[in-house]
Amino acid sequence: MRPRLSRRVGLLLSAGLVAGVFTAPAAAASTSRWTTEAPERAGRVSATVALAHGRLSLTVRRGGVTVVDESALGVRTAGVDFTSGLRFAGRGERVVREAYTTLTGKRRQHRADARETTLRFTAQGRRMDLVLRVAADGVAYRYVFPGSGWVTVLGEASEFAVPARAEAFLLPWDNGRQDYESIHEHHATLATVPAAEYGYPSLFRVDDSWLLVTESDLDDRYGGSRLRLDAVDRRFKLTLPDPAEVSPAPLATPWRVMVIGTLATVTGSDLVTDLAEPSRVADTSWIKPGAAAWSWWFDGGGTVNNLPRQQQYVDLAARNGWEYSVLDSGWSAPTIPPMVAYAQPRNVGIWIWIRWQQIDAQSERDRLFAQYRDWGVVGMKIDFPESDGQDRMRWYESVLTDAARYHLMVNFHGCTIPRGWERTWPHLLSMESVRGGEGTRPNPTRVPYPSSHYVTMPFTRNLAGPMDWTPVTFSGVRPTSDAHELALSVIYESGIQHFSDSPEAYARYPLAERLLRVVPVVWDDTRLLSGQPGDHVVLARRSGEDWFVGAGTAGQARTLDVPLDFLDRGDWIVDVYHDGEGGALTLTTRAATGSGRLVQAVAKDGGFTAHLCPARPGRTTCAG
Repeated sequence: MRPRLSRRVGLLLSAGLVAGVFTAPAAAASTSRWTTEAPERAGRVSATVALAHGRLSLTVRRGGVTVVDESALGVRTAGVDFTSGLRFAGRGERVVREAYTTLTGKRRQHRADARETTLRFTAQGRRMDLVLRVAADGVAYRYVFPGSGWVTVLGEASEFAVPARAEAFLLPWDNGRQDYESIHEHHATLATVPAAEYGYPSLFRVDDSWLLVTESDLDDRYGGSRLRLDAVDRRFKLTLPDPAEVSPAPLATPWRVMVIGTLATVTGSDLVTDLAEPSRVADTSWIKPGAAAWSWWFDGGGTVNNLPRQQQYVDLAARNGWEYSVLDSGWSAPTIPPMVAYAQPRNVGIWIWIRWQQIDAQSERDRLFAQYRDWGVVGMKIDFPESDGQDRMRWYESVLTDAARYHLMVNFHGCTIPRGWERTWPHLLSMESVRGGEGTRPNPTRVPYPSSHYVTMPFTRNLAGPMDWTPVTFSGVRPTSDAHELALSVIYESGIQHFSDSPEAYARYPLAERLLRVVPVVWDDTRLLSGQPGDHVVLARRSGEDWFVGAGTAGQARTLDVPLDFLDRGDWIVDVYHDGEGGALTLTTRAATGSGRLVQAVAKDGGFTAHLCPARPGRTTCAG
């Protein structure tokens, strides 16, 4: 393993600048405080670290609202307890201004702009640094242990004292599977939340501010944490997955991330990827995000080696301009070369499913990855890792390192959540870690998900990174209208978007295919136009000069009134795919300008998709 401490290029500031405001202790005082404010919108988001009687704490504010009350900080290591007996030893400050590009996500071009304060402390003659970063859209901190030798972390004192009045959307933690496939639960206030463990991301509303808690920049040096609500003090304690996290020094822990702002700010934030390590893949020319056909959702594993049937899925992808077709569990080696040979001249790449144990050892990866590459396979769907432990994080990193060497793209299923990894590993196109489309497969005994689940994911799981829900399935068991189901192609972001129904099903929905032929997978911008977790979402995403608006609702029929002020000046054409008579998917084309509004009636649990393009002479629609 290699030390990785300095991961950013920033403008270093002198200690006298106001990026970190240090309150020097008076002779008799027992508390020191340091406040760091965002470089933009000064006074809006700020974080204060306090050292009182040898113990550290953090308070986070947005304007006049305290979104995280005084919360403990610190780490217990095998050699030294850095949760008490701490002495201040100095500080450093810098401004982080950075532009970077990703291949997937809410947008491709990003700009990070934050103030960073490093506070140095000692205990028992050893040193621990607290690195605090504050941006307009949130606060993050991490612990750094300089020096040499080994660091054994036994636990963190880190906690999040979210005010008791906060509304919460929390993911119950499944300690057995550890695959993040529970359903987020809505709690009117924290008083109604059971004392238990919860997974990331956790979403809270404190008065008019929203708070999303997650982590970023997790790698092989640490395990993935989660939150435990304490039954006594009602604070969320950070819990590690292992009895000890062991790494060589210098060690930087993952960032503890609090995305803060309006709901639109939180939904559009890049803070998680801002904090992640830059790409470790120098040549990304072989990495191609795209849409995929996938037979398993409708057919199960019974047709995976049926070459004529799999060719129908390749034909479905080719007809709609989708880049890929995925062969899932049960494929046999003789099937793959003829599938690749059939797909390649049709400009369709083949992905294959594998179980994580098949590539657990370096020798297995070297042998199998070379075989897959030689077959012409372009990507791997890797299933059932189901752990957040440090050992599994070492496995994730090894797999991603080796997959890049063999030019194989990756999609993890039955897995942890991304933590900014789409920046560090651009060939990681998606991760499941969601109660998604697999649970909606056609089955007369299956119970549909609550419709609120569909419109909570855009504000929770998908904000952690790409989410492989495998959407737009018309023949499944679902509460959503056809128009809502189609809108998931825009609402849910994933670098490989599985459109998972059968060729026969899509043939019955020509309007859906019309949109799915042109809806992008990669976006240049993302904006929340309207929304409330569990109730409705209206997201606008831009690709080039075109915009796509995806809207979904939970509950009774209603009319959505969407301002179009995100459009540039001039005249626009709008193709709206919406709920029609008797629930039929219907297309209406109309004219629009940026000063206008899109007013659209939707059915119960309904929705719509709008494709907006600049009006030009002779153009009557956005997609033919």
